[in-house]
Amino acid sequence: MKKIATLSTKDCVSCGCCEKVCPKKAITVYNGMYAKVDEPLCIGCGICAKACPADIISIKEVDTLG
Repeated sequence: MKKIATLSTKDCVSCGCCEKVCPKKAITVYNGMYAKVDEPLCIGCGICAKACPADIISIKEVDTLG
């Protein structure tokens, strides 16, 4: 199982905190409107979840077997 960050784009405040702290540059804030996780790049470290002031990021396990 791999861990990845997930977030609620509708609740995102577009502050960019998650984007700034991600060690793998796996999160991008688009058009100042919402953040999105690039799942293949995400290592599920949770740093972004701790940095998010809106508390909308969580870490989940995903099945990588297809």
